[in-house]
Amino acid sequence: MGKFKKIETSIDGVYVIEPTVFGDNRGYFMETYSKTEFEEIGLNYNFVQDNQSKSKKGVLRGLHFQKENTQAKLVRVIKGEVFDVAVDLRPGSKTYGKWEGVILTEENKKMFMIPKGFAHGFLVLSDEAEFTYKCDDVYNGNAEGGLAWNDPDVGIEWPMGDLKPEDLITSEKDAKWPTLKELKEEEIWK
Repeated sequence: MGKFKKIETSIDGVYVIEPTVFGDNRGYFMETYSKTEFEEIGLNYNFVQDNQSKSKKGVLRGLHFQKENTQAKLVRVIKGEVFDVAVDLRPGSKTYGKWEGVILTEENKKMFMIPKGFAHGFLVLSDEAEFTYKCDDVYNGNAEGGLAWNDPDVGIEWPMGDLKPEDLITSEKDAKWPTLKELKEEEIWK
C-alpha cells in the first residue's frame, strides 16, 4: 500500500490527497511528498518551487492564476485551518467555471492537488494559518491573473462562520479581479 491516498473530486484532475501518518506517544511522522509515490497514484508533476504564507483569520487570498507559466499546485496547511478553492478555467472543459473546495487543517493533514488551468484561493478560518504549496512552474508576476472571489456566477460557498463579507481581508489587487463573464471576453491563457 502506498503512502498517499488520492481522492477524486467533482472536477476531473483535482484531487484531495491523504498522506499516511505514523503517530505514537512522541508525536507523528509523515511524508508530505514523494515523486515516486505520487507517480504510483497517477500524479506526474515536476515541482520546481515551494511557497509558504502566514495569514490571520478572515484573510482571503485569491483567486489567482498565471496566464503564462501556468502552475499546478499541491497545497497544504501546516498550522491552523483554511478553506481552499480551485475554479476550473480550462478552455473546453465540461466543468469550466465550476469550483471545488476543501477544508485543510494541521490536524487532518490533507493536501489539495490543483492542476494547471485553475484559479486558486483560500480563506483563513482559524485565528492564524500557515499555508504551504509546491508549484510545477515558476512565478511570473507579469502574467498574473485573477477571478473575483465573490463572483455570483461561480457561486463559491465560502464557510464564513462568524465572519461577514465586510470582515474579509483581501489585498487591493484581489478586491478588483474580474468576474468569469468578464474573463470570457478577454484571452485568459496566452
